[in-house]
Amino acid sequence: MTAPTTGTAPPRTAANAASRTPHLGNPQKPLEAPHTAAAQRTVAIIPARGGSKGIPLKNLQKVAGKSLLTRAIESAQHAQRIDHVVVSTDHDGIAEEARAAGAQVIRRPSDISGDHATSESALLHALAELGTPYAITVFIQCTSPFTDAASLDNAVDRVASHSADVVFSAVADHSFLWKLGPDAAAEAVGHVASHRPRRQDREPHFNETGAFYVMRTEGFLEHRHRFFGRIMIEEVPEEHAREIDSMSDLTLVRSIAAQQDAHPLLDVQALVTDFDGVHTDDSVLVADDGREVVRTHRGDGLGVGRLVSAGFPFLILSKERNPVVSRRAEKLRTEVLQGIDDKAAALEAWMASKEVDPQKVAYVGNDLNDLPAFGAVGWPIAVADAHPKVLAAARVVLSRPGGHGAVREVCDLIPDSALPARTPDLTSSPIAFAAPHTHKTKEFA
Repeated sequence: MTAPTTGTAPPRTAANAASRTPHLGNPQKPLEAPHTAAAQRTVAIIPARGGSKGIPLKNLQKVAGKSLLTRAIESAQHAQRIDHVVVSTDHDGIAEEARAAGAQVIRRPSDISGDHATSESALLHALAELGTPYAITVFIQCTSPFTDAASLDNAVDRVASHSADVVFSAVADHSFLWKLGPDAAAEAVGHVASHRPRRQDREPHFNETGAFYVMRTEGFLEHRHRFFGRIMIEEVPEEHAREIDSMSDLTLVRSIAAQQDAHPLLDVQALVTDFDGVHTDDSVLVADDGREVVRTHRGDGLGVGRLVSAGFPFLILSKERNPVVSRRAEKLRTEVLQGIDDKAAALEAWMASKEVDPQKVAYVGNDLNDLPAFGAVGWPIAVADAHPKVLAAARVVLSRPGGHGAVREVCDLIPDSALPARTPDLTSSPIAFAAPHTHKTKEFA
């Protein structure tokens, strides 16, 4: 068995793609080149079992409106050098999600699905089940939600060109490492404690991100481990190196993802909004006779009117039982469901009645009771002043707070090309389902 060697190359750019150094470690004779173009085909395998303990069903947790599994699949699909994407799983829900995202599913047997099963065992099983030979195998992990397709392509290129047998993702680190000795005393690792060179004068070491490993399939089948032969590093930027191991990690990457693309055009077929805290600023004025007055934004009406006039499905979904909700919906000429305690169930039924794809529905919310509805749609959106947990779970965070033009802002993110080419009958009243309300009433200010 040949001892592994390591090397690294800079991330691919147009300027350095042709001139990058193929290997910075000890040179070894590369494996023999395949004889046909077909033999250079590449398969990406994504192991995704259902039994994660730290975060239940971690692979189905959403970041910016997409599950970690779907994000991994899409990264592989966007890579030009990957020909086929496979998900290995033991879980029905993960299998369904994988198929919906366009990946092939290989069901993993129980003996390689437990807590102590290795990723290698899942990869070897998947390759055996595929039958079709692939020269290169890409192992992608769902727990790295920011895997870049260009980095995948760069790594595949280096294995395909016989510069390396294995290329894995890592991030450069210039920190001073320490460990605890037998007597708990601090010991320097990789440097001399008495010598403190400047950052720019230090050779970096590299932290393995766990995002992906690109391997020559023949060597992987022989060694049955992800590291063998000539090993090189695909350096990725720090912002792509986030990995999810705990709930705090998940909260952090959700927040990062929500801010990365704050104002995309929405690829949606319908828009649903909460009422209090979205159409209003979540405050209420109470008169001495018990009447309540809320404040809405005139600009919201113009934004909603553009959608409704085009026949675009729009729903106000509210837990609020006061008639002010239906009165506002009547003025906006939209459908309304109010007095709803189980927003997710009501939303799913409404989407089914409209025959829209839930992944192409946007829901705008502001508070904790909106989180179940967030999980039912592909575009969970938070107003700027939403609860921190809602902000973290959102795919998009609006720049405006509730009651101050947030609804207008989200309406303006829906392009004209998404609007139906028909004109609806706007003379009818909105469809309203309301639970019995209390004696208090609200009015608009």
